[in-house]
Order: sequence, then structure tokens, then C-alpha cells
Amino acid sequence: MPSLTRVVLAEDEVLLREGLAALLTRFGFAVLAAVGTAPDLVDAVRAHRPQLVVTDIRMPPHGRDDGVRAAVTLRGEQPDLAVVVLSQHVQAAYAAALLDSGDGRRVGYLLKDRVADVTEFADTLRRVVAGGTAVDPDVVRHLLRRPRDPLGGLSPREREVLALLAEGHSNAAIAGQLHVTEAAVGKHVGNILTKLDLPPSDDTNRRVLAVLTYLGARAATG
Repeated sequence: MPSLTRVVLAEDEVLLREGLAALLTRFGFAVLAAVGTAPDLVDAVRAHRPQLVVTDIRMPPHGRDDGVRAAVTLRGEQPDLAVVVLSQHVQAAYAAALLDSGDGRRVGYLLKDRVADVTEFADTLRRVVAGGTAVDPDVVRHLLRRPRDPLGGLSPREREVLALLAEGHSNAAIAGQLHVTEAAVGKHVGNILTKLDLPPSDDTNRRVLAVLTYLGARAATG
């Protein structure tokens, strides 16, 4: 008898989380943990080493993109980890960040209201675990329609840091707002400057150029 696919599930709505856990169990998955926050997701994956993560995008503690950021972090630690993200809406930047993680394989981005056939959903999860990619057609259309974005290579967190830089905040102030260390903010800023291909020079000037790039991109998209 084939071994069951090991899964960690993350969803903050209790009824939906329990329903998904029951559904996965019914279709032959072994649900190792079902959690309600992004930090708990990270802890559960590190503890259980599953083959698959199924997570919502918007999760506590901040209720924004915590779920997908946790997924990208975990893919950095475990490149072979399969991740399927469930979203209420098309959010192309998050889909791009997920597809850029690891080797670009074993990822899925599905819209919740399009998951109508549970058997097909289970098959999609198995396909992702086997090395495939599953992206909702609406998400694909949004990705293909997007003009070249100078900020396209930035992760959601790096965009968040750059937006706060554009508001004039210091690294220390950004660290306080995002509840991370100042060293972590410094690392994000360094990644931003590298990804925007800003020439090495005085760091203050590079930060100004990064902010100007951000403001130009915002103006171009209306």
C-alpha cells in the first residue's frame, strides 16, 4: 500500500480549516498539523517535515500576506517542499513571489471560489507534490497582462520595506513597524538595492535612487 502524502494545513478560519483537514484525510493525505497562524505554520513544517503545505495567503498575526511569506521562507529552507496557496482574490505579486521560490516547481496558486470539484482539487495537490505547477487561469492572465515592473523582482516583504523607505522611515522605525530586527531590515534593504541593479556607491544615494524607482513604478501604474 502506497504511503500517504504528509501535509501541513494553515487556515485561520476554524470551520474551513477543519473542513479542509477532513477533506484531505478522506482523499488519502496524512494531515500532520492544522494551524491558524503563519508562525505556527513555520513551526509545524520545521517540526514535521511534510511533503506538502496548503495555506491561505492572509493569515494572522498581521492578516495580510503572512501565509505566502511563510511559504516562501519555508521553500527557501526546504526547496523540495510542495506548496499550494489558496486565495480569495487574484494577487499577482504574491503568485510571482511563490513561483520564483525554490526551483519554480511544486507550487500551486488557486482561487478559493474556483475549487468546486473536490476530486479535482485532490488530484491537483498530488500533481504539485509530484513536481508540477498549478496556477489558476485568472492568475495567469493577470501575470501575462502586467507590464514590465521595475519592482517585479522584489519579494512582498521587500516591497513593504521599500514603501516605508519612500515614506521617509529609518531602518529602526521600519523594524518597529514590521516587528522585526533592525538587522533584518538592513538585509532587506541590501537585497532591494541589489535587485534594482543600483550601482555600488554611497549607500544614502542608493537608497534615494531606490525610492525614486519605487515612486516612478507607482506613478506608472496609476
